Amino acid sequence: MNITYFNGAKLLSSFLALHLTISGNVGAPAKGIKLLKPTVKHTGTNSAKQAQNPILWADVPDISIVRVGKTYYMSSTTMHMNPGLPIMKSTDLVNWQMASYAYETLDDSDELNLKNGKNEYSKGSWASSLAYHDGTFYASTFSLTTGKTYVFSTKNPDQTPWKAVSFTPLFGDHSLFFEDDGRVFVVHGYDGQMRLTELKSDLTGVKPGGLAQAIIPNASIVAPGEVGLAAEGSQFRKINGKYYLCNIVWPKRDMRTEIIHRADKLTGPYEGRVLFHDQGIAQGSLIDTPKGEWFAYLFQDHGAVGRIPFLVPVKWEDGWPVLGVDGKAPTTLNLPANKRGLFGIVASDEFKRKPGDRALPMAWQWNHNPDNAYWSLTAHPGSLRLTSGRVDPELSQARNTLTQRTFGPESSATTAIDVSHMKDGDYAGLTAFQKKYGFVGVKATGDARSIVMISAKSEKPEEIASIPLTQKTVFLKIDCDFKDRKDKAYFYYSLNGKDWSAIGESLHMFYDIPHFMGYRFGLFNFATKTAGGFVDFDYFRVSDKINALP
Repeated sequence: MNITYFNGAKLLSSFLALHLTISGNVGAPAKGIKLLKPTVKHTGTNSAKQAQNPILWADVPDISIVRVGKTYYMSSTTMHMNPGLPIMKSTDLVNWQMASYAYETLDDSDELNLKNGKNEYSKGSWASSLAYHDGTFYASTFSLTTGKTYVFSTKNPDQTPWKAVSFTPLFGDHSLFFEDDGRVFVVHGYDGQMRLTELKSDLTGVKPGGLAQAIIPNASIVAPGEVGLAAEGSQFRKINGKYYLCNIVWPKRDMRTEIIHRADKLTGPYEGRVLFHDQGIAQGSLIDTPKGEWFAYLFQDHGAVGRIPFLVPVKWEDGWPVLGVDGKAPTTLNLPANKRGLFGIVASDEFKRKPGDRALPMAWQWNHNPDNAYWSLTAHPGSLRLTSGRVDPELSQARNTLTQRTFGPESSATTAIDVSHMKDGDYAGLTAFQKKYGFVGVKATGDARSIVMISAKSEKPEEIASIPLTQKTVFLKIDCDFKDRKDKAYFYYSLNGKDWSAIGESLHMFYDIPHFMGYRFGLFNFATKTAGGFVDFDYFRVSDKINALP
């Protein structure tokens, strides 16, 4: 049996470099690469009574989706955030809410724990696969940090965590598939060659003597032009007796493109074609409704807010899915309007809990594995207490930063913080978090306090503004403007929670490596001199309206 092992380091280096040069995020483009700036202007008639694209204007990439009865379940990628492998659910394909996470923490290592100078930025867990078989839900993923493949399972997708097994080798960008006879496989590949590998029936590893072969030698050749990023991001399913494999490719001087191959037998032969080529919208899953309608859930790179989902109608011609309206992603769809918008997966939090409540609503994720000894909702009931457990040089290396997605077209976050127990050298506050982050917060210098705006736009944090603070409580706010790819964050403070003053400068938010994800709102507290100081956050409130300065 010949199994191709996933070369994580090779993929990470080549993929991230290509991603940045093609999308035009850093530096000059590579020779022959055309920079693309996708928009959200589409064909179709605008109507408040219909669903609008993008369906979710936030970082929800690498979509895998299944329908069980009248309910849809969708998994996505959150990489170094924990809990991880988010599971969302919907009854209309438009309005989503969090159901669970497949895991609370993926594993235990210095990288995952943000310890000893190590981290898992750009790693963590990548593109997942979601499946439903014989009454059980399965979510699988892989990690460049640990070198393992993970399979999570549950009868109840509304509970976190799911049952976990892990094994080697690492199957990159795989799709989990159950055949009608109960045999289980992964379809995988990142270099254009798509392979089929049979797993044990209990999904604890590769089946000895099981099927393992290449089914498509070079999936990329069906895409137009010269290959830049080879075929990857597999989503595999069986429809009306035929086998369909969807992948993404990224030709040079072009955009992300979705391709598809089909066969009458699991092992092939497969024939392929371009499935969708519009505004870089690609990578995702085909899904049907109870009424027999078909759609494709795909995503688009959209600047600093991240990779955002689009829903594209599908019709079938001669056994092939045909996407879009005249080959384009429509602005509106004949589905219920986006009633809850993104508020099904982001949430304000007053930090008040009733017996039986989840400690943190599922909108929250920690940056890396949390250290549970240093955060509490009970030390000061009605507040989130963050205590510094060690000394760190700057925010990206600090543990226990608690985050939620930013979202478009605009979003705002506010908080109130009691800083009376900070120690000399401590920083605490509210951040727009990515590699080139910015924050508004409080700095402790001896017994004195000051409100500061810090910018890491040059990749090193710099104090842009400082204002003396003589009271124990301060109110902080960040506005994010993603309209027309403006990608600006604005920072404010208030002494009474009503009258706001701008501080520092706006931050040009930048989708960057190594974080490889959209900007996050985050609450933080870290020490640069002596551990043990703490702050109490009274609330965290999000809004889809901003009052940004010009």
